[in-house]
Amino acid sequence: MSDLRTSPLDTVHRSLGARMVPFGGWDLPVSYPAGTIAEHMACREGAALFDVSHLGTLEMSGPGAFDILQNVLGNDLRRIGPGRAQYTHLLDEGDASVLDDIIVWWLADKRFWILPNASNNAAVVEALPGSLDLGATRALLALQGPDSRAVLGQVSPEAAAVGRFRAAEVAWGGTTLTVAGTGYTGEDGVEIAVADEAAEPLWEALTSLGAKPAGLGARDTLRLEAGLPLHGRELGAGITPLDAGLGWAVGWDKEEFRGRAALETALERGVTRRLRGLSVEGRRPPREGQPVLRGGEQVSVLTSGNISPVLGHGIGLAFLPTAVQVGEPLSIDQRGTEVPAEVVDLPFVG
Repeated sequence: MSDLRTSPLDTVHRSLGARMVPFGGWDLPVSYPAGTIAEHMACREGAALFDVSHLGTLEMSGPGAFDILQNVLGNDLRRIGPGRAQYTHLLDEGDASVLDDIIVWWLADKRFWILPNASNNAAVVEALPGSLDLGATRALLALQGPDSRAVLGQVSPEAAAVGRFRAAEVAWGGTTLTVAGTGYTGEDGVEIAVADEAAEPLWEALTSLGAKPAGLGARDTLRLEAGLPLHGRELGAGITPLDAGLGWAVGWDKEEFRGRAALETALERGVTRRLRGLSVEGRRPPREGQPVLRGGEQVSVLTSGNISPVLGHGIGLAFLPTAVQVGEPLSIDQRGTEVPAEVVDLPFVG
C-alpha cells in the first residue's frame, strides 16, 4: 500500500483521467488528457486551474507571531502589512543556503499563514516554534492566467478583487475562502485555500466556467518560462539568495534573521556565479544536468531545461560565472551533441 498523501481532490483528478505521479510525498496529477502543452497554453491565454494542496500551510498568530517570523525569515515584514503577501526565504545558519523559499500571507494584525514547499514543510515547522500546521484541513487551488479573475468573478467577486500580492478572507457558499494574489506561473492569478469538504464544489464551479485543469508538468514549464527558481534545482544546498539573483528578498535593514552572518560573509566574499537564462537552438529538449560549455570548456550544468511551448525552442537555467554576459554565445552538451545556446535576460516569457 502506498504511503503517499493524496489531495482532497484526488477522486476528481482520477475521474478526469489525470496521469498521477509521486511528488514531494504526494500522489499528484502531472497532466490531464489534453496534455501538458495544451494546459500550459490555457494558462498563458486563458485560465488554468492547478491543485497545489501539497504545499504546506502553517499558521502563526498572537502577540509574538510577528517577531518570530521577522527574526527567522530572510525578508523584512515591515515592507508590507496586514492584507499583503511576501516572498521570503528560510536560510541555513551555517552557509546561508536557501533551505526553503516561502510565501507569507499576512491575513490580520497578529495572524499569518506561511506556505512552504511540500518536501520542506517539517523543516519550516521546526524553525517556527508555535506554528500550527493546517495542511490536513484544507485544499489549495491556484487559478492562473489572463482570464483567471474574470472566471473567478463569476464565482466570488470578492475573491477576484484580491489584488496581486494581497491576501484576504472572503465568504463563499457557507464557508471561507482564504485568497492571495500569488502564483508560480508568471501570469496574474490567485491561490485559494478552502476547507476540504468545499474543495470539489469550488473546483467544479471554476472549471464549469472555463478554467482548464492543469498538472505539475505545465506548472513546471510555466515557471521555467517565467524564470522562477525551483527548490531542489535553482535553490537548495550551497545556493544563497545572492547566487540566485534574489538579493531583493533579503531584509538587510533588519537587525537579525536566521543565516544573516553567513550571508554577510558571502556578500563580502563576492558572488562568483549567477543564475542565468539560456536560449537553446532547436526543439530537442535541454535537460537538467547537461553540461554548459564556453569555448568548448565546461563552465556549468543546466539546473532546469525544457522546450518552451510559447517560444517553440529550448530554454534552460544555469549558474554561470559572473564574467559570462547576457548575449554571449555558449553551447549545451546534449548527450554528445554540442547545441548552440545564448545567455538571455529572464524571464524568457512575460
